[in-house]
Formats: sequence, structure tokens, C-alpha cells
Amino acid sequence: MVSILQKIADNNNKKSYANKLRKDRFHYFKNNLDKLKTPISILDIGGTVNYWEQMGFTGSDTIKIHLLNRYTQKTNHTNIIALKGDALDLSQFKENNFDIAFSNSVIEHVGNYKNQTQMVSEMRRVAKNLYLQTPNYYFPIEPHFLFPFFQFLPHFTKLFLIRRFNLGWYKKESDKQKATTLANSIDLLSYKEIKKLFPNGLIYRERFMGLTKSFVITEGDWL
Repeated sequence: MVSILQKIADNNNKKSYANKLRKDRFHYFKNNLDKLKTPISILDIGGTVNYWEQMGFTGSDTIKIHLLNRYTQKTNHTNIIALKGDALDLSQFKENNFDIAFSNSVIEHVGNYKNQTQMVSEMRRVAKNLYLQTPNYYFPIEPHFLFPFFQFLPHFTKLFLIRRFNLGWYKKESDKQKATTLANSIDLLSYKEIKKLFPNGLIYRERFMGLTKSFVITEGDWL
């Protein structure tokens, strides 16, 4: 069952449903992007060079993309700049430094709700417009471990599974401390929490078999 779910969720598989959602999502982003005047500067928090290559944004004379990660990536594209930094502290950038703060499936990895609020606050400070995507807490298949209702399980059950089985994109981790860190590393958001984070944002629901799989939020002047 897990292998089937991996094929559905694999972003690198061109025929996977996840890849289809990603393309649809980017089309939605591009429609909003076209509303802005060029040149356009984008801060992609947690993004990759490969993502923008696949979306055909490399080599642009009018769009400059800054990738922010805890590690520095290699880039051979003149319009893509790789930076090292922390999503919770964007003090290296001035207010409204960018036209867009962009983030795909990152906010659920930054810690608790307080940290998530801090990330959104920093994105809002450094950019005029926001675009953020994150999985839905209430979708029945947890998107990282690809295990039914994993996010609802008691902590000791999560540890048991992580220490004894390969789950989703993770190999089993026998070390208890590392397994604990992994179990606590993902904090999915519900619609209610998203609405609280983005009271003035436009929330789009990505659906799979009629259920909300993830949320895409836009906020700012381009609405």
C-alpha cells in the first residue's frame, strides 16, 4: 500500500497525482504573477533550483528568484540566487524587500504554531504578496509518512512505527532520540489554523477524491 501511495505522492514522477497538483498549483500562481508589473523579485523559502527549472522560470530577465534554505544550493542560472537562512528570522532582508514571498510544503516543518506564526509574520514583513502551500491536517493519509491517520496517533505509537518500519519517505530509525525528533518534526495545519494565520488571505483547497488534500493561500496586492 505504501509503495502505491509513494507513486501517487512522488513529485519527481511526471505521471503522479502529486505532480499534477503541483503543475495545477503553479498555473494558479502564474495567473496571479501575471497581475504584477515586472521586474519581479521572489523569495522562495525552502525552495529548490530543480523546482523552478521544471516550471520553466530559469534564465528570465524579468523575474529574479532568491532561494532561502538552511544550506546553500548550487545554481547555474543568473536569475536564481541561493541563500542560507532561517524561515523564522528574515532579518537579513528589509521590509517589502520582495514582491512575493513563496513557500511550498515548508511551514509544517518549522515547529509549533508559534513558530508557524513567526514564519508567516516574517514573510508578510519582507514581501508585498504571499503565496504558501501546506498539507491539510485532516486529510486521511499523512503526506510525509504516507500512513493512514498517522497525525492522529499517540506519540508512543508513532515512535513504535518509526522505529520498526520504513514509512513514506523515511527509513526506519531505531535510535529512540532520532525517532522522537522525526516524530515531532512535522506539525500539520487545519483549515481553522490557516484561517487564523491568514485572515485576509484567499484560501484555495486542493482536492483528492473529494477530500481537501492541501491548502494554497495567497495574500497581498495581487488579490
